[in-house]
Amino acid sequence: MESTAGWENDRGVALLRLLADAVVALEDETDLDSFRLPYPADAQRALNHTVLACLRRGAEPPRSVPELLEWCGERPLASWPLDLPRDAAGPDDRLLDEESGLPTELVREWWAYRADSPARRHDREAMSWALHRCRQLSPEAYTAFRRLLVERPVLTHTEWFSVISDPLLMELRDFLGDLYQEPPPGSLRPGLGCAQCLRCGTLLTPVADTGWWCERDSCRTRGTEPPIGRIIEPERCAGLVQLDRPLRQFVARPGRAALELEAGLRRPGVTVEMWPPTLAYTMRVTFPDGRVWALDVKDWSHPALLARTAAPVRPEPAYDEAFWVVPDHRVTARADYLAVFHRNRPPAAGELTLLSESEVLRRAEPRPRPAASGDREESGVDA
Repeated sequence: MESTAGWENDRGVALLRLLADAVVALEDETDLDSFRLPYPADAQRALNHTVLACLRRGAEPPRSVPELLEWCGERPLASWPLDLPRDAAGPDDRLLDEESGLPTELVREWWAYRADSPARRHDREAMSWALHRCRQLSPEAYTAFRRLLVERPVLTHTEWFSVISDPLLMELRDFLGDLYQEPPPGSLRPGLGCAQCLRCGTLLTPVADTGWWCERDSCRTRGTEPPIGRIIEPERCAGLVQLDRPLRQFVARPGRAALELEAGLRRPGVTVEMWPPTLAYTMRVTFPDGRVWALDVKDWSHPALLARTAAPVRPEPAYDEAFWVVPDHRVTARADYLAVFHRNRPPAAGELTLLSESEVLRRAEPRPRPAASGDREESGVDA
């Protein structure tokens, strides 16, 4: 197993992080297709470092921030004149979506994967506080809270009041008010309103004249464009709120995958407990023979970045076996996904295993009951 410990001091990896910071900063401050001077400091710094990297390789560099962003959408990272370590960039990785020009999931992962990043810190602090508060309320409150974030990432004004009137959630209304925020103005298409993705429930972004774009890779790769789940008319968009981006990325996205896995695991005699009151794992599966699995569902586009977050699954509560699980669409999109993860898994993660959703379901298939001695005699088999 190769370690990615050297990534911390790698010049190419540092530039990828800087590029991700620049794209996020530009998106937060201005539309990526309408630039205003001065550019955010991260963007200018990313351009300067990219130019320097190109000059070291004797390659023609981008001449401006707009041209740098063209590279981000048109050129796979593997083709950039950078000295990158193995597994730092997949063959098709781009920082901007080629068709829409909007940030990919990959750029968000490069921006957020460090343990001290604002997004990861926000995710951990929010979930830790929610778990602590829900344990004071009732055993069911935490599960209801997690299910809300996963199943209802977008709420109209009327739906919001329904949520905060729920007996299991009403004590969390002020906290939920911090997690659900007004969506950006670009989510609204004049005269039509806002649209939710049928597959993941997040708000779609209007692109071109009539198109829509989903921030989730899997929703875009399952068809020519993401299906529209519902249109929220302009008059109902007043007071509309959406789960903030870090929680959409680290809670709602893997949560959707967990719900699909739950449906596949449920069968007579199998108990599936979703979002038990712990931060250790996503779901607890108890089989008829008493075996217990702890499954922690992840959904990252970059397997090596996911590997860098790997750690043993804490036995809270206890289990017989524990796995990390990734949705099938990730291993379909990248055939070496599992191999890259295990190659880059740090020694501190021990023997943590990442399985695809399909492999978990295969391993969970009922095992034939061993024949008793009486059964063998009756069937004519010598004891």
